Amino acid sequence: MTAVTDFLLNRSSQPRLEAPAPDRETLNRAFACAARAPDHALLRPWRYLVVEGEGLEALGELFASTCANNSDERQIEKLRNSPMRAPMVIVGIASPSPHPKVPEVEQVMSAAAGMSFLELALQDAGYGVMWRTGAVAYHSAVHQGLGLSENEQIVGFLYTGSVSTVKPAVPRPGVDEFVRHWP
Repeated sequence: MTAVTDFLLNRSSQPRLEAPAPDRETLNRAFACAARAPDHALLRPWRYLVVEGEGLEALGELFASTCANNSDERQIEKLRNSPMRAPMVIVGIASPSPHPKVPEVEQVMSAAAGMSFLELALQDAGYGVMWRTGAVAYHSAVHQGLGLSENEQIVGFLYTGSVSTVKPAVPRPGVDEFVRHWP
């Protein structure tokens, strides 16, 4: 196997992130990798928002706005502070368009593959990442606040930065637990 395989076998999400975030050159190279995702009919059904600095606070307020009036104050604060877990949050957005041969679900999967390529490229550059979704990824107030069109959806929030503390390895299932040969 190759170095790529070894890298994949050893990758993990890192929830404890701090500054610095990736610089512009590293980020642009990682986005170039994201653009290499499988993309039937070359529709490029994705886009990204990079959130840093004061934008993280604004994103936290947007997350907090999704709480109902009777929400627990701790839950509201947790949502408000969640973007502050990293110096950068990249919002991956699926932007499907009608196509006679490429259903929407394939376009969303392409956007998710791009997000995964982005994640791997940033990890390869030495940064930590954590791909998150949660209820805020599906909330109309967040979509509206981020300027998504009606046909777009969030495929994830990629929390990005330098690893402050490496988390312990997570046990992975054996291949025989999830692979079968058919028929």
